[in-house]
Amino acid sequence: MNKEGLQKISYGVYIVNTKNSGCIINTLTQVANDIIIISVNKENYTNKMLKKHKKFNITILTKNTDMQLIQTFGFTSSKDNDKYKNYHTQKDSSNIPYIKEHMAALIEATITQEIDLNTHTLFIAKITNTKKLSDEEVMTYDYYHQVKKGITPPKAPTYEKPKKGYRCSICGYIYEGNTLPKDFVCPICGAPATVFEKID
Repeated sequence: MNKEGLQKISYGVYIVNTKNSGCIINTLTQVANDIIIISVNKENYTNKMLKKHKKFNITILTKNTDMQLIQTFGFTSSKDNDKYKNYHTQKDSSNIPYIKEHMAALIEATITQEIDLNTHTLFIAKITNTKKLSDEEVMTYDYYHQVKKGITPPKAPTYEKPKKGYRCSICGYIYEGNTLPKDFVCPICGAPATVFEKID
């Protein structure tokens, strides 16, 4: 199937936080006055924690969000890492942590229903609280790709396997092209070209 048309759908960039876990997602939709839906890959540790705790919060990333934060929450697992340890966090009304810096808003919610989507779980949740965190412009998924030069993680619903290129062995960033410049530096983790592996 040709997926070019799907790439034109507008997305935001968010962190979903629950107890003991958090990850980057781009699928959040308000579907009713106090109802939102999010989609999380079943392989993500955060998916398991959402099913266990039933409560979460979402922070909306702004254009000023540091790429290191995106690398931490988008390309590492909460099962093996304390993603929050290098960031100043606050707690919401359910005692769930969130990062306030360079976030536009906070949404707190309680899961009311789960739908199995094969590779992902769709969580339907009732909003319990919201809070504006800053006046900074929100980051769209298109801005993340075009300006920040970010990549789509393999577990994201919008991921497409590249035809050819080079993969960063540290964070998974993929440079698409036939030749990797010798002075290339990974835009996600800052690693040099020497750690990149060729993919076909």
